[in-house]
Amino acid sequence: MKLPYRATTRTGDVFEIEFPLHSETGDAVRVGQLISAVLEAIDKDIAVSGEMSNGDVLQAVAMTMAIRAGMIHAPHKTSEGLAKQLLSIALDAMADSTNYGPRVGHA
Repeated sequence: MKLPYRATTRTGDVFEIEFPLHSETGDAVRVGQLISAVLEAIDKDIAVSGEMSNGDVLQAVAMTMAIRAGMIHAPHKTSEGLAKQLLSIALDAMADSTNYGPRVGHA
């Protein structure tokens, strides 16, 4: 099963992504909603606090994922393996996504 997702950047890039879902996904709709909520929270924080480097944003998101993985009541290696697997699958899906650049120009 896949989750189709469209992400639009502040610069107007549009990404059409087909995220493969884990076989034990409980609610694909909620997964998509949470993606949107997290991206909106990042954009709002940057709008209020000022720009930050992409590397710093990625570092904060990675650390957040590590914290959430650590909150799972499972052996560390189990949650770590799941987090790495899910991130790898998501990165591959993003690499395979379609990117429609900003639509600019003269009519």
